[in-house]
Amino acid sequence: MAAASPKTTPVLPALTTADPGWVSLNGWAAQNGLHALRKIPLLPQVAYAITTLNGVFAVRVGSQTAFWDQLDVRLGFAPQQIGDQIYLHPLDIKKTLEPLSRGLTMATSPSRVIVIDPGHGGLNPGTRSVVDGRNEKDFTLDWAKRLAPLLAQQGWQVFLTRTNDVDVSLPDRAALADARHADLFLSLHFNAAASGSDPAGVETYCLTPTGMASSVTRGGYNDDVQQVFPNNAFDAENVQYAVRLQRALLEVSGTTDRGVRRARYPAVLRGPNRPAVLIEGGYLSNPREARKIADPAYRQKLAEAVARALE
Repeated sequence: MAAASPKTTPVLPALTTADPGWVSLNGWAAQNGLHALRKIPLLPQVAYAITTLNGVFAVRVGSQTAFWDQLDVRLGFAPQQIGDQIYLHPLDIKKTLEPLSRGLTMATSPSRVIVIDPGHGGLNPGTRSVVDGRNEKDFTLDWAKRLAPLLAQQGWQVFLTRTNDVDVSLPDRAALADARHADLFLSLHFNAAASGSDPAGVETYCLTPTGMASSVTRGGYNDDVQQVFPNNAFDAENVQYAVRLQRALLEVSGTTDRGVRRARYPAVLRGPNRPAVLIEGGYLSNPREARKIADPAYRQKLAEAVARALE
């Protein structure tokens, strides 16, 4: 995203023709003592940005892709334009803009606890690399084992849902985080695309807030927008952690920003009664990215990036 110099413009009067309950971004900015929206160039269309104390939030009319300091963050609803006003759904205000504008203050106590979940294992191999045929389960376990000592050096108490090639049920993975009273549950994965497509990039997921549809849905589970899960109590912390992790991973991966996204993945995002994030660290179905993931030095970089994000 191309940044533009901040310009102060008058706060425009709120209109009354938007969908009921939608919030004028200029009105929200004024209530929070911030400058009004400014236009910035963002192809293929103009974007509207608010500068908060902790970062710049930019939206495009009709697009659910927003940007937090140029990082792709998915909204639940596409912003509307009515006259000169840009409106945002109240859930996107409450669950995305406001948490990010507050910033994330992590606990500094030595008792911080994190449960790292290396995805898959045992008879559940995950996806397979198109380069060397190795399984996702091996890469995620190696990533977790590289990450654990780095976090321990920072004062985290670290637990892994598995330390060898076994298949741990999804409910048991979430239950371990609750049993250990974890401050964060972090599930590590690598991605794959259907045959005939060749995407690349890093994605970071947190649970979809109640009342909005998920950014991504997969077969086998219901994306019920009205359902409330234990992890929804941590919607604000989830998106704050997800943004920090996504940014840190992009800094070392040099790959495409596929965004901070929302999903109702069973157990690992729905179940933990504490902040939870799932990372897709790249595409094993993409030859260029699969070759990088196969390199132990690159997996070490991914581990170091996560550790920096949680410092």
